Amino acid sequence: MTNPTGAPPAPTPRVLVVEDEAKMRDSLREGLEMEGWVVTTAGAGDEALRLLAGQAFDLVVLDWMLPGQEGIEVLRRLRARGTQTPVLMLTVRGELEDRVEGLESGADDFLVKPFAFAELAARCRALLRRPVLGTDEFLRCGDLQLDTHARLATRGGQQVPLTPREVDILEYLLRYQNQVVTREMLERDVWRQTNRFTSLNNVIDVQIMRLRRKIDGDRADRLIHTIRGVGYRLGKELA
Repeated sequence: MTNPTGAPPAPTPRVLVVEDEAKMRDSLREGLEMEGWVVTTAGAGDEALRLLAGQAFDLVVLDWMLPGQEGIEVLRRLRARGTQTPVLMLTVRGELEDRVEGLESGADDFLVKPFAFAELAARCRALLRRPVLGTDEFLRCGDLQLDTHARLATRGGQQVPLTPREVDILEYLLRYQNQVVTREMLERDVWRQTNRFTSLNNVIDVQIMRLRRKIDGDRADRLIHTIRGVGYRLGKELA
């Protein structure tokens, strides 16, 4: 069945919730099903990995503290398989070092317990929406290239392994290369959130730091620059 415009309806998002506390797990399932999504649940890391190996999901809501394999290990194994499904981690560990560890392991976003369900739903909706910034298949800056269809980045001919969120950020910076991109722009256009309970500034800064480490490393010709107090710019060093 098609909608009045003649376009087929969008597929219903499939979400995997991995949470060992039964009451929390059931509450999340019920709430997300009320959003109109198909929800599968798991109570342990091994169970989650089996489900992820056999089914396709559009989003994983993953608790950090799980019996057996912790959520962070599930995440690492998931990324080691090459799976790019967005992952929202739930954690009581709100320290910056913990968020950095999670981001470096491939998490796309974090939510610290306790949280309001409205914020979790907003985070999920943001992760289920990928920014569409243009139709160019290849974006380039110097020896950096991004294949936007395959979502693969290379620098100097060598592939750079990136998480889905890092690809989104890099594509945005490349489309606005040599222009200043503010945190507000990234929050609005990449995270697709403008009315949040908490600021995304720290998360954005950590993601940019991680992306810069992968793209620039120890190279003398750095491409990602911080414009203090304003935001970021991708391009060659200004004279």
